Amino acid sequence: MLLQGRTAVVTGSSSGIGRAIAIEFAREGANVAILDVQEDPKRGIYHERNVRTTTLEEINDLGRDAAFFQIDVSSEMDVYEVVEQIAERFDSIDIMVNNAGIHLPGTIETMEIDKWDKVLSVNLRAAFVGIKSVIPHLRLSQAGRIIQIASVHAYGGGLGPAYPASKAGVTNLIKDAAVELGKYGITANAIWPGYIETAIQDYLAPDQISACLNDIPLDRLGSPRDIARAAVFLASDDAEWITGSTLVVDGGQLART
Repeated sequence: MLLQGRTAVVTGSSSGIGRAIAIEFAREGANVAILDVQEDPKRGIYHERNVRTTTLEEINDLGRDAAFFQIDVSSEMDVYEVVEQIAERFDSIDIMVNNAGIHLPGTIETMEIDKWDKVLSVNLRAAFVGIKSVIPHLRLSQAGRIIQIASVHAYGGGLGPAYPASKAGVTNLIKDAAVELGKYGITANAIWPGYIETAIQDYLAPDQISACLNDIPLDRLGSPRDIARAAVFLASDDAEWITGSTLVVDGGQLART
């Protein structure tokens, strides 16, 4: 098992990509702190329509130790309090996965400032707070890892002004973390998912989903597990000399650009 005995914190892990990461980490032997605003998984119109069990139930069925912590990642106080609870509950923190994120529709002309602020607060500010809060614990680990879930939309425009800006921001935040924290043996890397079949894609219409599929050379949409296995690799000893990097997991979508 690649993560035997390590403790991972995964934000936004009741549903979608975060859920898959938490479960795959558990399969590889990790203890998992599940962080989200709600414990019940989201169910989508097009994807993840039949998800019923909680992430905690799935991990318990694997015989691994896990705990759910309800949290608003945009609240600095909540984050620091929960991180200390996790450290007390599991005795250590070895891996931090910043996965929680939101997308609010709107164009650069129509998006209200409060919506811009909300997206940047959850997607960028919360990532900074999350990293900052776990550094004292990761410094004590022999395998400190920070993994940021960003997006292929960090590469260019699309999906409104706030979302790609926030994802570009966290990508460079990770590079700074890699430079600053390397002296402690802590690695920091980002994953850029392409189109992944999760419930948060509900804002798209079927014809838009088909158009996305047409842009993918491997001719299928991504699954949450595709991202989860990439995260397992970055969290494992196999990636101990990889830091400040961005791993694109998109079925070849960006290869056309």
